[in-house]
Amino acid sequence: MAVKKRRTFKAQRLPVAIEHTEFYPYLLKYNEAMKLKVYSKSTLHRRESDVRRFVGWCDERGLNHPNQITKPILERYQRYLYYYRQERNNRPLSPTSQNHYLTSVKMFFKYLTRQNYLLYNPASELEIIRAAPSLPVILSENEIERLINQPDTNTESGIRDRAILELFYSTGLRRSELCNLTLHDLSLSRKTVMVRKGKGNKDRLIPVGQRAINWIGVYLDKVRDGLLTDITNETLFLNDYGDAFRDTKIGDKVKRYMKNAGIDVPGSCHLLRHAMATHMLENGAEMRYIQAMLGHANLSATQMYTHVSIRKLQQVHEATHPSTK
Repeated sequence: MAVKKRRTFKAQRLPVAIEHTEFYPYLLKYNEAMKLKVYSKSTLHRRESDVRRFVGWCDERGLNHPNQITKPILERYQRYLYYYRQERNNRPLSPTSQNHYLTSVKMFFKYLTRQNYLLYNPASELEIIRAAPSLPVILSENEIERLINQPDTNTESGIRDRAILELFYSTGLRRSELCNLTLHDLSLSRKTVMVRKGKGNKDRLIPVGQRAINWIGVYLDKVRDGLLTDITNETLFLNDYGDAFRDTKIGDKVKRYMKNAGIDVPGSCHLLRHAMATHMLENGAEMRYIQAMLGHANLSATQMYTHVSIRKLQQVHEATHPSTK
């Protein structure tokens, strides 16, 4: 096997330092309360990061304690998020990101008020403007095939990447779910994969298509042992350094393959999830089965695919509508 390159690290964005503020003891109590509710690690991390961002903004303006926060101050923060421009691309935050930040702050103040740390909740009447729902980009079956065929399967990394892309498309896994898979979660003989503590901290058992099973089998037989640097590591997919992938790195990898395939649309891993659901629906799968595979708690989250899956309806329209004759 080729010698592995020395690993290089990009500078990671550090959490906003708020330990010197009087907000911090309350954030610790809030974090502990959230842990007891068995939220996933990623959810807990995101909420703490969002609150830290808000407290850092307050600290810059001389606001050091939760009891100094009023509704007008929160509205100023809302305007700040609206006009904020990201350093890496000078683009505004998406409405969804703005709402995530504000929702985390609202939950923090709701907790403080319920625990009687505050006499009233300054965020209770803060209006979060919901973004109009948008339909996801759906790659065609031809585009998916072009994407999946991008890895060079004459190389070990290409075999691994092909297996990853096949599994994404076959199962509709979220990228964090795929990164967290272990050897014990996969059954080649039963053609299933177990997602443990997915979104909402729920487990689900998902079928895996034969083509994905074949490529994963090749990866396990010919590649994984060569990547392994710690025999106790049971992570299914290993990066070039023998570690589990970070979900951002998986996203970057899929994006590069999309670019190579000539697919220029926003998104990466989630596009394979959308494609899986839409293509199954177009080919006759019932909505409840799509819901089970995607791990949606509510059917309403799955029903957006009825709006994008119109190929069958177009065929019926062309065959039956008088204006198309």
